[in-house]
Amino acid sequence: MFGKIICSVVLLTSLLSAQSINGKNLIARKLPENNKINIDGEIEPVWATADSVSDFVQFRPNYGLAPTEKTIAKVLVSKDALYVLMIAYDKSGMTDYKNGIHDENTGDRVSISLDTFNDKKTAYKFAVSSTGWRIDARILDDGRRRDYNWDGIWFAAAKRYDWGYAVEMKIPFKSIQYKLGAKSWGLDFDRWIPNKTEDIYWVKYSRHEGMRVSNFGKLIFEKKSSPQVRGLNLELYPVALAKTEMLDNGKYKTTPHVGMDFFYNPSAQLTMMLSVNPDFAQIEADPFKFNISRYETYYSERRPFFIEGNEIFTPEGGNSFEAMTLFYSRRIGEKLPDGSNVPLNLGAKVFGRIDDLEYGSLIALTGNKSYSINGSDYSVPAAVFGVARIKKQIYDNSTVGAMFVGKRDKEGNQNGVLDFDGSIRGSDWQIGYQAARSFTDSTGDYAFAAGITKFAKSWGTMIKANYVGSNFDVNQIGYVPWIGTSKIIGVVGPRWFFKDSPLRELIIYGGGYLHNEKIDSYTDRGLLIGGNLDFRKMWGISFDMNYGKSKDNDVIYNSFQISSNIWVRSSSIWNFYTFSSFSKTYNFYRDYLGTFASVSSGGSYLISPFLTVGTSVNIWREGKPDGSLEDLTLNTRPYITLTPVNDMRIRIFTDNLYIKSSDKLERLFVGFYFAYNFSPKSWIYFTYNELRDRTHEFDDAGNQLAERLHVTGRDATLKVKYLYYF
Repeated sequence: MFGKIICSVVLLTSLLSAQSINGKNLIARKLPENNKINIDGEIEPVWATADSVSDFVQFRPNYGLAPTEKTIAKVLVSKDALYVLMIAYDKSGMTDYKNGIHDENTGDRVSISLDTFNDKKTAYKFAVSSTGWRIDARILDDGRRRDYNWDGIWFAAAKRYDWGYAVEMKIPFKSIQYKLGAKSWGLDFDRWIPNKTEDIYWVKYSRHEGMRVSNFGKLIFEKKSSPQVRGLNLELYPVALAKTEMLDNGKYKTTPHVGMDFFYNPSAQLTMMLSVNPDFAQIEADPFKFNISRYETYYSERRPFFIEGNEIFTPEGGNSFEAMTLFYSRRIGEKLPDGSNVPLNLGAKVFGRIDDLEYGSLIALTGNKSYSINGSDYSVPAAVFGVARIKKQIYDNSTVGAMFVGKRDKEGNQNGVLDFDGSIRGSDWQIGYQAARSFTDSTGDYAFAAGITKFAKSWGTMIKANYVGSNFDVNQIGYVPWIGTSKIIGVVGPRWFFKDSPLRELIIYGGGYLHNEKIDSYTDRGLLIGGNLDFRKMWGISFDMNYGKSKDNDVIYNSFQISSNIWVRSSSIWNFYTFSSFSKTYNFYRDYLGTFASVSSGGSYLISPFLTVGTSVNIWREGKPDGSLEDLTLNTRPYITLTPVNDMRIRIFTDNLYIKSSDKLERLFVGFYFAYNFSPKSWIYFTYNELRDRTHEFDDAGNQLAERLHVTGRDATLKVKYLYYF
C-alpha cells in the first residue's frame, strides 16, 4: 500500500512538472495491448479509452469566441507511433470536400502541432484535409515562420459522415526527431473552416501576437509511454530519370540517369542524408522575372535535396532583420550562360541536436564543365562545397549560432564566409543579428545585419540595419550582391483591433530611411508612410509611400514610390491578389533616370472539386526621362490544374512574353506537368516543355530566314523516386 502511494506521488509530481503555462493539457494514454488502429477514418471502439479535448477557441474572424462548429481531438500512443483522431462536426453542411495534393494550404482541414524538444521555438505540424490529403511542415521562430519543404513519413485518412468528417493520423516516432525520455511535448490543435473563414485553436493566443510555440499546451505521456524508439531507421530512394531534349541541329538526345538517395536516422536526434550520382535538376522551370536594378536576380531553390532540412542553415530571427543569404544553394550545380548545368557528383547532409545544441553540415562535389558562347570556349573546374552550422538555445527560447560556408575548386581558387548570428525573443518582440567575414583567396571584408521588431496590442515598431563592406564577396557560395552599401530603416505606428466591425485590424506607420552606396558616393534618404487593413472575412489592403533624395550613376534626383496590395481569400472557390507600384527611379537596364510602373495580379477559380483554372498577369511599364513611354512588357501565365485523386496533379500552362515596342509575342513557353505522390516520399513526375522565341534562324546555306516565332527548345522528362523504409 505504501509503495503504491509513493508511486502515485512520484507520478503526480512528474505530471505537475509537465503542466503547460496556460493550463492546457492532454494525457497521451497507451494504446491498449492487442488493439490496432486502422488508418481509414473509421472511429474504432478503442478511441473511447483516449483522453480528449474539445475546448477550442476562435482566433478569427471573431477572436475569443466559441467556434461555430464543434471539434474533438484525441491521442493514443503505442511503442512506435503517435495516433491522432480529430472529429470535425459540420451542422451547416458546407464542409469543403475537394481533392488536393501534398502540402497544399487550402481546404477544410484539421491539424496537430508538436514541440518535440520543448524548446518553445520549433515544432512539427501535421494537417489533413476533409478528403484526406496531407500537409506537413516545420514551425520556426516561435511560430513566426513555416517551412513546408520538410516532408515526413506518416499516414492519414479522412472519412465523411452525415455530421461532418473524421481524420485519423499515425506519426511514427522514428520519422521525427525528439528528446529522448521527455515526459511531455508541447502541443496544439487547430482547424480551418474556409467557408466561414474561421480559424480555431485549442490554445488561446494573444490577438496581437498570433500562434506561438512558447505558449503551447502539453501532451503528457503516461508512465513508461515516452517515445524510446530504436532501430535501423533507414530510408532508401532509388531515383530513375530519362530526359529527351532537342539539340541545336534539330535532332533529339535521350539521356538516362540513375541515382540513389539515403536518409538515415541513427537516433531520435540525428539525421544523415547522402545522394550518390544525384539528379539535382528542377522539375519546373523558373518563372520570368523583370529586373531594372544593378543587382543580380534571385531565384528560389526548388531541388529537394537542398531544401529538405535547410532550416538549420537559415539565420535565426530572420523576420526581425534583412538576413543575408550566405549559403545560396543554387550556386551548386549552377546554370551556365549556354543553358547547361555544372554536373553534381555527390551530395551529403548531416543535421541533429544534442540537448540545447543544434548542428548541421553539407558537402557537395561538382565536376568539370566546358561550354561555348558565341564561338568562345569556357570551362568551369571541379569544386567542393562545404557548409558547417551550429546553434545553441539560450534564455528560454532565444538562440545564438555560427556557420561556415566555403568552396574550393581544383585550380586552388577559394571563396568562403564565417558567420555569427542569433535571436533574442519575446512573445511580441524579437531582436536578430548577423555578422559575417568573407574571404576570397587572400582578400575579404565584413558585413553586418541587425533589427528589432515589436508588435504590441496598440502599436508596432520595426528597425532594420545592414552593412556590406566593399570587399565582401560571397558570389560563388551566397547571394549578397549589395557590395559597399549600408542602410537603416525605421518605422513606428499605432495598431487597432475592432470587435464588431467588418474591419478586423488596422495598422498605420511612418518612418524614414538612409541608404548609402559607395559606388555613388552618396547617402539616399527619405520618409515613408503606410498602412495595412485586415478585414474579418479574409481579405486585406496594404499601401506604402516613400519620398526622398537619391543618387545613381552621378544623377541626383527626387525619388518616390507608391505601392499597394489587395488580396482576397474569403472564398474556398476563388482567390485573387493584385500588387501595383509606381516610382521615379534609375533604370539600369536603359541607363537613365525615368519612371517605372508594375502591376502583378493573379487568381484562381475552382470549377469542380478536382478542376481549377487560373492565371497570373504581370505588366511592367518603363518611362523615359520625360515621362513618355519607353516600353511595355506583358507576361501572362494561364493554367489549368486537374486533381483527379488526392496527391495527383496534372497542370497545363503557358508562359507568354509580349513587348509593345515590337508589337509581337516575343516568347511562348508551353508546359505540361504531371506529379503523383503515390506513397510517402515516393513520386512519379513527367514534364514536357517547349520554348518558342524569335531568335535568328538560318537555312542550310547559312542564309538568315525571315523572323518568326519558332521552336528553340523542347524537352521531356520522366522521373521516378521510390521510398524503401526500414
